[in-house]
Amino acid sequence: MADDKTKTAADRRLVSGTRKYELDYFARKHGITAVDARRIIKQHGNDRDAADKASSRLKG
Repeated sequence: MADDKTKTAADRRLVSGTRKYELDYFARKHGITAVDARRIIKQHGNDRDAADKASSRLKG
């Protein structure tokens, strides 16, 4: 089933650790492996801001 397109602003603040395309995008965006992306999302939950900050600490 396709994502609900009516949920835009609030839904974009979240990242899904179960959707392969979201994991791949997150990993590619931050230049990390999919395994690292999955671990970060598992540790920090689906809050995109927290996951973004954690991935930047991993790279730097």
